[in-house]
Amino acid sequence: MSAPLPVTPDDIRAAEARLRGRVRLTPMRADPRLPGVLLKQEYRQETGAFKLRGATNAILSLPPDQLRRGVVTASTGNHGRALAYAARAAGARAVVCLSHLVPANKVQAVRDLGAELRITGQSQDEAMIEVARAVREEGLTEVPPFDHPAVVAGQGTLGLEILAQCPAPSAVLIPLSGGGLAAGVAAAIRARSPATRLIGVTMERGAAMAASLAAGHPVTVEEMPTLADSLGGGIGLDNRVTFAMCRALLDEVILVAEPEIAAAMRHIHAVTGDAVEGAAAVGIAAILAGRLRPGPATVCILSGANVAPETFARILQGQPA
Repeated sequence: MSAPLPVTPDDIRAAEARLRGRVRLTPMRADPRLPGVLLKQEYRQETGAFKLRGATNAILSLPPDQLRRGVVTASTGNHGRALAYAARAAGARAVVCLSHLVPANKVQAVRDLGAELRITGQSQDEAMIEVARAVREEGLTEVPPFDHPAVVAGQGTLGLEILAQCPAPSAVLIPLSGGGLAAGVAAAIRARSPATRLIGVTMERGAAMAASLAAGHPVTVEEMPTLADSLGGGIGLDNRVTFAMCRALLDEVILVAEPEIAAAMRHIHAVTGDAVEGAAAVGIAAILAGRLRPGPATVCILSGANVAPETFARILQGQPA
């Protein structure tokens, strides 16, 4: 008998109630160029990415004494922005640790929300060292970007929202990084639509969760520059939540190359008029590259739009990825 998963459908439903009125209901629209494909435009969330769901649920789940002391996290950008937003709404101090690989536009967005920034190292794993020090020496409470039950439950509310808009998807393509989004969405959808295929999609460069799933246990990988920078970073060798959930719930993992991500970013812009980041485009990249044939209702989660303007301009011009 398999062990129970660390985040349950009940946890996700509780998060949905907690977040009501605090996050946006984001639109879903058909892709006129790809029959059967539905675009879940989660990048229209308040902070430009799905991360606001998990960060807000985690903040609202903290005991008052921990909230008074403040929170800390490491981030590739979007979670830090979301945590800064949620902490400010709750009147709490937020410290966000970022590596030097995080794009300048994402660094500035976190700063603009009033968080205290600490930029260190060349990877998210190195930024985590500063998080551990802040917890140990300053008494801050860590709100991890993915490996935390309240964060996963918050991201899972996106799965419930997808099912409200498309009750029986043939497949859902989920950007895969540390696994918070994939674990939460997969848990929500599997409970209500067991026939739906749940597919994690990530970049070829430095895909830690994909490598860990292939190995059968968490492993470290070199973090490399990629258009899908939001999907960078390790999953933690002591991963407690997301690895087990992704292993249990995902039907497949697909890797996409940098030129394929760039082509998908251009495709999404042509269809919606919006600029999305590389991490948001990986599902469409998998379809355009022929790695997946869409069924009658294939939902692609477009997870974020916090792309540097100069990067997006380069992609639209067709310059090398």
